[in-house]
Amino acid sequence: MSNVKRVYVEKKPEFAVAAKGLRHEIRHYLGLQDVTNVRVLIRYDAENISEETFEKACNGVFAEPPVDFLYKEEFPKNETDKCFSVEFLPGQFDQRADSAEQCIRFIKEDETPVIRTAVTYVIEGGVSDEELQAIKNHCINPVDSREAAAEKPETLVTVFDEPADVKIFDGFKDMPEAELKELYDSLGLAMTFKDFLHIQNYYAGEEHRDPTMTEIRVLDTYWSDHCRHTTFSTELKDVKFDEGDYKETIEATYKEYLKDHSEIFKGREDKFVCLMDLALMAMRRLKKEGKLADQEESDEINACSIVVPIKVDGVEEEWLINFKNETHNHPTEIEPFGGAATCLGGAIRDPLSGRTYVYQAMRVTGAADPTVSADATLKGKLPQKKLVREAAHGYSSYGNQIGLSTGLVKEIYHPDYVAKRMEIGAVLGAAPRRAVIRENSDPGDIIILLGGRTGRDGCGGATGSSKVHTEESIETCGAEVQKGNAPTERKIQRLFRREEVSHLIKKCNDFGAGGVSVAIGELADGLRVELDKVPKKYAGLDGTEIAISESQERMAVVVDPKDVDEFMGYAKEENLEATVAAVVTEEPRLVLVWRGKEIVNLSRAFLDTNGAHQETSVLVDIPSKEDSYLKSSKIEDVRGKWLKVLSDLNECSQKGLVERFDASIGAGSVYMPYGGKYQLTETQSMVAKLPVLKGKCDTVTMMSYGFDPYLSKWSPYHGAIYAVTDSVAKIVAAGGDFNKIRFTFQEYFRRMTEDPSRWSQPFAALLGAYEAQLGFGLPSIGGKDSMSGTFEEIDVPPTLCSFAIDVAKEGDIITPELKTPGNVLVKFDIEHDEYDIPVFEQVKALYNSIHELTENGTIVSAYVCDANGFVPALCKMAFGNKLGFALNSDLKEESLFAPAYGCIVAEVAKDKLDNIKTAYTKLGEVKEKAAFTYKEVSINVEEALSVWEDKLEKVFPTKVSKETTSIETKLFNAENVHVCKNKVAKPKVFIPVFPGTNCEYDSTKAFERAGADVIVKVFKNLDAAGIRESVDEFEKAIAQSQIIMFPGGFSAGDEPDGSAKFFATAFRNAKMKEAVEKLLNERDGLALGICNGFQALIKLGLVPNGAITGQNEQSPTLTFNTINRHISKMVYTKVVSNLSPWLAGAELGGVYCNPASHGEGRFVAPKEWLDKLFANGQVATQYCDINGNISMDEEWNVNGSYMAIEGITSPDGRCLGKMAHSERRGDGVAINIYGEQDLRIFESGVAYFK
Repeated sequence: MSNVKRVYVEKKPEFAVAAKGLRHEIRHYLGLQDVTNVRVLIRYDAENISEETFEKACNGVFAEPPVDFLYKEEFPKNETDKCFSVEFLPGQFDQRADSAEQCIRFIKEDETPVIRTAVTYVIEGGVSDEELQAIKNHCINPVDSREAAAEKPETLVTVFDEPADVKIFDGFKDMPEAELKELYDSLGLAMTFKDFLHIQNYYAGEEHRDPTMTEIRVLDTYWSDHCRHTTFSTELKDVKFDEGDYKETIEATYKEYLKDHSEIFKGREDKFVCLMDLALMAMRRLKKEGKLADQEESDEINACSIVVPIKVDGVEEEWLINFKNETHNHPTEIEPFGGAATCLGGAIRDPLSGRTYVYQAMRVTGAADPTVSADATLKGKLPQKKLVREAAHGYSSYGNQIGLSTGLVKEIYHPDYVAKRMEIGAVLGAAPRRAVIRENSDPGDIIILLGGRTGRDGCGGATGSSKVHTEESIETCGAEVQKGNAPTERKIQRLFRREEVSHLIKKCNDFGAGGVSVAIGELADGLRVELDKVPKKYAGLDGTEIAISESQERMAVVVDPKDVDEFMGYAKEENLEATVAAVVTEEPRLVLVWRGKEIVNLSRAFLDTNGAHQETSVLVDIPSKEDSYLKSSKIEDVRGKWLKVLSDLNECSQKGLVERFDASIGAGSVYMPYGGKYQLTETQSMVAKLPVLKGKCDTVTMMSYGFDPYLSKWSPYHGAIYAVTDSVAKIVAAGGDFNKIRFTFQEYFRRMTEDPSRWSQPFAALLGAYEAQLGFGLPSIGGKDSMSGTFEEIDVPPTLCSFAIDVAKEGDIITPELKTPGNVLVKFDIEHDEYDIPVFEQVKALYNSIHELTENGTIVSAYVCDANGFVPALCKMAFGNKLGFALNSDLKEESLFAPAYGCIVAEVAKDKLDNIKTAYTKLGEVKEKAAFTYKEVSINVEEALSVWEDKLEKVFPTKVSKETTSIETKLFNAENVHVCKNKVAKPKVFIPVFPGTNCEYDSTKAFERAGADVIVKVFKNLDAAGIRESVDEFEKAIAQSQIIMFPGGFSAGDEPDGSAKFFATAFRNAKMKEAVEKLLNERDGLALGICNGFQALIKLGLVPNGAITGQNEQSPTLTFNTINRHISKMVYTKVVSNLSPWLAGAELGGVYCNPASHGEGRFVAPKEWLDKLFANGQVATQYCDINGNISMDEEWNVNGSYMAIEGITSPDGRCLGKMAHSERRGDGVAINIYGEQDLRIFESGVAYFK
């Protein structure tokens, strides 16, 4: 008899957006028209749980009565229905099950339930076995999931076999070469056989013993291309250039590099020509010339780091600004959600390990055409449509959960990315310089392991991304893919942001590629690591797995022995697991101990050889001028070409993709990704305020990217030069001063072999980047290479993506949307030499002139042109405010669409044209009439928009509903607004932080700015004692406060399947419930919930009931957006009631613009409730258009809320819940958005007590 309890949870039909979406995919993408209906149920199996706790969990944790059906043990279905269930592979992290276990422990802290989840699919209609298999293939990615058994298991408790001792390779050191080669082939290593021989020589000559399996695996990881850039470090012995049109200029750049190499490394025999040296040489030369004074000098290489003087409240202080780009191409190709999520997680951890707070991210990706049918998919690959969607879901899910603003998202399309997808995350971090200590590890220092636990996920990730990939290999890669857990990484961010903690850290390394062996192994020359102390997700891991597992969200921190207890105390306060795992030793050896035995004991000198010395020759291909991608072509049909260009995959709107990523958290995004009144002008760079916790600061950082795969495929040399130029131009067009730019590059190329011509692409691209750096006099101070872009016979396009980073002031920034009819449109061209290379002296003078013109207000908007000329640039500028333009008839047809990399178009006030002293071409004029005209061609803005928006609509939809019904709402003018009887001079606000909360900083800042004191407490739930302690702490904090504010975030990743369950379950605790009721009923207090906080209020019953009542089947609630994805954009809301004290400072009938960022914001309620809420004045705000018209149009009512309701209150108005983030505002925030952003909620809440 099984002790396992099983429930199935299914969304009621009107809320089943995931099932509706899957039905559409099956019918239209897979072409199975006979499928009439699809049902999706979440299956929970639970053990070690009492009957009472289980019943409570059924009503609030597993299911939500207003929107879900819950079935125990079995669910109703038709006899003809086809069913199957899908579960994660053993060892993969299941956030839903993990969150459910944590949530249930809030109900009864001393129970330790075991939960397993699966998703059950029910397919209705006539489906053959073959068609059912096609549906299964669509729903199951074998890399991380499998079909689950239908029978209930006897038990969920896994009994793990005791792992065997680590194997020793007897006879290894004396093995004959043929036998050694056989062993090498059997192990599936990423290293070369030359490396393997190098290891044999070491054991025979120095260690005089045979190696352990762990030692071989650790060396394979340590020396992998991923960890040690072995391809980039291969010596290039013999470089030859093919004949061709551009040979002279490419060879001249190489000679210039050789001259610099011999000057800088004079007398150094150990320095040889390699891709790594070529990538770094321009920086070395510019540094020698004194052009890199702002770089932070440190032994710790966590990320690129510059020192910047800023002013906070008028007082100057130094800050560190870190930036880093990371790729996860291979993991994302095989498991797009986990691969892309951990791409961002890994990018964040680099600056985070350098103790800077990561506050903005950019995502640049490469894919093949996602609009093609599933039939076009290569055997052994995922369909491109599924890849691009799931990868976007993974990256956005991680960023949205951790609370990181993604300021720019761009997917680049090229057919050759079918070989392997490109997934780049680039991030910016910052911290006061005073907070960051950089010291060496001394013998006796202690290494603390912090954060997540270790499992099998990611075993072999570093080596996996470095291996050759074929159709067969993809099926065995499952364990190489890590799963991200953003709430844990958020805790590390909170911990490291505290200066008292940061001061204790001498050195830190994140657990990226290679796990314990590399992360701890790089912190000191001599180390003794106790693997038995490493916290594990489950038993049964052997020493090798513990040593190389790449489980995510872990940090290794070096502290002085005297500071260990203090550090552990801080970790506990932030609800983080921390363990002493290693000690720094005098002798320079890496020793790993497992079960009392040394299973690794290697000399640091040998580890640092990075394997055998590799050498190769290079034959550089020279591009042909005849095939040049820089030439303009004859235009026969201007109108046809115009519309064709707007629908080009690399020009069309990506709004449905971009809106998945939170762009406003942190209340520091100077740009929203799309601007103008209609949020349709795409920005080309991301700009953010520095994340200063207290005080005012007007410093901003800017980041842009440059890269075109078509240009690079024709000529990697030119491609790199224009990538750098494009990234610089985008900073200039946004108002930045290019003279302070620093670069970081992303290199992504086909796999190298012994063939010298295979090395041509990266070599030529790095020569181009070198030329551009010297041309601009600006260095790249970091980068990332990925050299495995090959699948069977297909290679990715040669990719060198340039990221440009700049520091500016708020007042420097201009926005790209066209502003005023009558203004003049001009184009600034860059000059080229006979080899189609920019004339850098002219380019620099031009960019300096443009910067002056933006500073003095002559240029009011600007945009960088691309391969398709200036027409698409002007169209994108016009879309935001739906203005038109007329082009001058003297412009030649071919000039409209001629490649114009690095050229900038600008809008200038008519009376300021004389301010322009540099050469320019007058293009035309901005018009009120929404049409684009040139000679006899006239294209209506709406027609241009529909072509531009339609191309990717089926891949990344922006709308699913056609409903546009207007809603008439009478304004509710309250006769009496509740007056506070318990006045206080400075009210206290309590903000609780649960795993997944991420808006506490923004909310704290908003209340402090309004004049309140704020108490922030983290709920500790690592064990029963922590839960009890937190309940007591929360009870005390609520007793001291006048206001309780539930902030936004993703309460435990919004799992189990539904938002804010952590908040709602915890606050039903008798002590906390009583404390909240006393605050409201005895002290006349207030409660506010925004986004996830609104979800908490409604699930507790505080809105609309004014008391903690919980929910029943008829209760109003919030559920999944109709579009079935996260949505992030600015929304307009209308204040329709002044009942609430929270809205005392807002205008009744006023329209306000705030960022929305949520996946579950759709307000739903039965008609009786809706009528009652409106009659009582409890509907506070409704979604509307710019002019205050309320409707069901999805453009404005972004989540499909009933009656377009955005915010509601309790009966007396003292509890307010709303979806849009009123706390995310400030000077210089979202400057490309039109409308009043300040509802004065926080000021009104504070004023209520005075």
